[in-house]
Amino acid sequence: MTLEFLPVFLSVADRPCLVVGGGATAQRKLTSLLRAGAAVTLVSPQLTETLTRQAQAGEFRHQPRPFEPTDVRGMKLVIAATDDATVNRQIATLAKAQDIPVNVVDDPDACTFLLPSIIDRAPVIVAVSSGKTSPVLARLLRTRLEALIPAGYGRLADLCGRYRTRVKDRFSDQRDRRHFWDRVLEGAVAERIFAGQVEEAEAAIERELAPGALDHDLGEVYLVGAGPGDPDLLTFRALRLMQQADVVVYDRLVAEPILAMTRRDARRIYVGKERNNHVMRQEEINRMLADLARDGHRVLRLKGGDPFIFGRGGEEIDTLAAEGIPFQVIPGITAASGCAAYAGIPLTHRDYAQSVTFVTGHLKDGSINLNWTQLAQPGQTIVFYMGLVGLPIIVRELIAHGVAPAMPVALVQQGTTHMQRVYTGTLSDILGVVEADPPKPPTLIIVGEVVKLRDKLSWFRTFEDPRQGATTPILAEH
Repeated sequence: MTLEFLPVFLSVADRPCLVVGGGATAQRKLTSLLRAGAAVTLVSPQLTETLTRQAQAGEFRHQPRPFEPTDVRGMKLVIAATDDATVNRQIATLAKAQDIPVNVVDDPDACTFLLPSIIDRAPVIVAVSSGKTSPVLARLLRTRLEALIPAGYGRLADLCGRYRTRVKDRFSDQRDRRHFWDRVLEGAVAERIFAGQVEEAEAAIERELAPGALDHDLGEVYLVGAGPGDPDLLTFRALRLMQQADVVVYDRLVAEPILAMTRRDARRIYVGKERNNHVMRQEEINRMLADLARDGHRVLRLKGGDPFIFGRGGEEIDTLAAEGIPFQVIPGITAASGCAAYAGIPLTHRDYAQSVTFVTGHLKDGSINLNWTQLAQPGQTIVFYMGLVGLPIIVRELIAHGVAPAMPVALVQQGTTHMQRVYTGTLSDILGVVEADPPKPPTLIIVGEVVKLRDKLSWFRTFEDPRQGATTPILAEH
């Protein structure tokens, strides 16, 4: 299939360009030309408020009158953006007769060039066009590409430009140069740029240029929060690093659909922990991460929820920092936030809770060592992680320290996933609810008046929800 339009990037800096029209469409076209440095003349008897301000500021030359045929003369590019199709066609005919590229809005057959949808990471520009077929499709593709191309690519391109000559002088062999740029663009240098750490990126590229650097590649560790289970809750950066790492070290709480989004050829190492069943001690995990990175691997440490909220992420990067291993931390949606949102329970609310506290309900020696007096204070929401086994102690201690037995309680099982179930009750009866129909871990416990809002605000239903018999997650109708 032949190309109807040749994709090109045209320099219009300081060159005379014409826009005819003063509406919102003309405004968008003019904005693109001004960003490219064009010397724009705009012809229109009326302008939008924004165009009026720009004209008064001298950003372009304004001719406050209808189009005249002589307006096209001497122009290097023309855009017809009036609301009169006859005038637009006249402009196109005149421009074509003088071999001037012309674009006519909403009339692709009259165009000799198209303005694509763009992803602007200047100096990196990605353009998407569907030709004459579907501008809406082009915008959709642009939106999806926006999510895959970090804003830092512009800074990365600037860095590469500054080092281009040095790299060429350093590596005379083209294969070595390609290897060098592959390491830079897909490794620690690029990630430092994406994280806004320009000085660290420059230091890293200097190390890459040092003699012998190609003989040994020090890897990096990505400590990534996988969220509570729904893959759609991953951050863009998390997804990019998941598909970049060649070793994946993951926990039990990482959902299988999320694990499936990592590189297919990546080595996977399971270090999950269950109650009284630790596959690998924490100290061994810390040591393994450092050793893998030292061997040159890009290591993805994938943890459920957020790695810095009851995830021992701080312990793992403490070892890396002490040994000079590059690392970065990508936060995830913690279980409290994700599960509460999917259960229709706001953790704070002006009428019910002015603060929220996250605590671990993990048993140690048969007890839970918490500041129960503080947790019993009114006007707050308490979220217990890993508290299912210790639920009887939680209920007993809260009531003993002054919380009303009628205080609402919710248990969210496997929140944000198709297996989500929400159990509700009060401190006085929740143990009976659980005994009659035991929930499966991981289950989050929410205690507070905000639980009362669930019936009104619940929006996420699954086949496990006893109030709706659907087989897949759907939105609730109110």
